[in-house]
Amino acid sequence: MENLVIPKSIAIILDGNGRWAERRNLPRAMGHKAGCEALEKTVEDCVRLGVECLTVYAFSTENWKRSAVEVSALMKLLRFYMVKLIDVANKNNVKAVMIGDESRFDPDIRKGIQKLVDATSKNTGMTFAFAINYGGRDEIKRAIEHIVDDAAAGVISKENINEELISSYLDTKNLPDPDLLIRTSGELRVSNFLLWQIAYSEFYITDTLWPDFDKEELLKAVESYSKRQRRFGGR
Repeated sequence: MENLVIPKSIAIILDGNGRWAERRNLPRAMGHKAGCEALEKTVEDCVRLGVECLTVYAFSTENWKRSAVEVSALMKLLRFYMVKLIDVANKNNVKAVMIGDESRFDPDIRKGIQKLVDATSKNTGMTFAFAINYGGRDEIKRAIEHIVDDAAAGVISKENINEELISSYLDTKNLPDPDLLIRTSGELRVSNFLLWQIAYSEFYITDTLWPDFDKEELLKAVESYSKRQRRFGGR
């Protein structure tokens, strides 16, 4: 443990809930429930490691294309865990924030999101960013729209537009870019997650399905990260 280099910011693509359930002949909804339980433990494990920011990809803009039954089950879980996460976050001094476009959610879900954010806003420990109805391309599109609007209103000029300004219009404007991106289930793709922010992130892929992800798997990812020399595009 003493030789570990702890990433300040970790992002995780939570993948494999459905396959976890199917391998056990369970409904997919049970896989998502098990995934939520794994998330609670991972939040606590990251706090103990000293991670400053954890961002998780919980529900993408593309997930609406799943069956109506599965989407309904996911919304039901979201309603429940928005409440439960308040206790988990406050117990661990975690500040919860949401990234993504919440406009598509029902009013009660939007209210639950705001309640979670408000209830943890004064916590001073790790920041936990919950990406729901999030897509990297959608985030960039929305940022461009706001930049164009502000340019037309004279708030900014063309000469002001640089990487720092673009970052300030993204959902993650108050979050650090991920040092380490973890993807579970062995898939070798980023799935439209944090496309702008992961430009120099280190990747770690594990075959472990998300519901089975635990402290041991997290430490394997951090150990792998610790052995790398980050160059940020240089040599």
